[in-house]
Amino acid sequence: MAEIRMTVTRANPLRIFFYVQHLLGIGHLARASRIASAMAKDGCQVTVVTGGIPVNGFPGSDVTSVTLPPVVASSAGFSGLADQSGNPVDEAFLARRCELLLEAFRQAEPDVVIIEAFPFGRRQMRFELLPLLDAIAKADRKPRLYTSVRDILQQQKKPGRDEETVGLLRDHFDGVLVHGDPHFIRLEETFPLTASIADKIVYTGLVAPALPPEPEEAFDIVVSAGGGAVGRDLIRASLEAARRVAIDRRWLLVTGPNLPEQDFADLAADAPGNVELVRFRKDFPSLLRGAELSISQAGYNTVGDLLVAGCRAILVPFTAGGETEQSVRAERLERLGLALALPEAGLTTDLLVAAVETALSRPKPHSPDIDLGGAARTSSVIRGAA
Repeated sequence: MAEIRMTVTRANPLRIFFYVQHLLGIGHLARASRIASAMAKDGCQVTVVTGGIPVNGFPGSDVTSVTLPPVVASSAGFSGLADQSGNPVDEAFLARRCELLLEAFRQAEPDVVIIEAFPFGRRQMRFELLPLLDAIAKADRKPRLYTSVRDILQQQKKPGRDEETVGLLRDHFDGVLVHGDPHFIRLEETFPLTASIADKIVYTGLVAPALPPEPEEAFDIVVSAGGGAVGRDLIRASLEAARRVAIDRRWLLVTGPNLPEQDFADLAADAPGNVELVRFRKDFPSLLRGAELSISQAGYNTVGDLLVAGCRAILVPFTAGGETEQSVRAERLERLGLALALPEAGLTTDLLVAAVETALSRPKPHSPDIDLGGAARTSSVIRGAA
């Protein structure tokens, strides 16, 4: 594990260029935005370049935001790219995006570039990220380059992918910022070639929020589906469970902004009296603090909110398209006694009802011995190394 220590006196703010592409959910964007805000708070001049459908509130108003023409995953398996209307993108569209990204890089004149996920993930974006790597290498004043990755990676099945990742890291990157606690899970558990890049790795801790204020409105059971693009079945099962268990408790079902409008309308029309259905709640972290139970997928940011709030949790990890990351996280948390895990495939109302009864019969989880200060630590690492 690399530990970078250096003290530098600067006359001007450190300029940081942070690229993040969200394709399906909003987890990547939320984590990157939290890190960017921590660096801005520490006096850095941060430019965040986003390439997905704009999400209100991300990134924050304390950074400069550059929005590329949006692309999304054309399927839950991330097999292709589409525009925000769902139409496959063509070469001219991609070339224009690449040109805009390179122009933003030239105008920012950064001291540090951070690329979220790549080259561990976001291979779909090589059309613009490989030219960006070339531009960084050829810059008159070459910035330092980091990749920013979550603690658990999608495990590659195609031969040669991990070797390609290592090659890009060795050739181009100064460091690998792993946003996790090695006492919870280590990178080598989901990336077999970690030893080849051990000198570049810095663990930052999980990028989690501060403890939120007490909620102004109380719900007993809070159900959430991340961005909502792939959470319809979880919301439907929870709505049906609310008819059969904890019927004397208030349920809040947060569908996420990306749930199709017709699905939202159908669910709202079918909701029983003890259920409130909304797309988004700005006070979501506070609601978890006041809730008796959370039911959710096992995304990085949702789990961070849960660990901070100390809420009972039922996790239904997203596994479509061969995704493995959320399952690893949910199983590890269940092993530590911090959650119950249910399978996404074959999820039934009966399974969920039984899990709700079990979870509510248990005491709230103990305070986890997991480092949750990843945003501040990332800022410290970047400022110390620049």
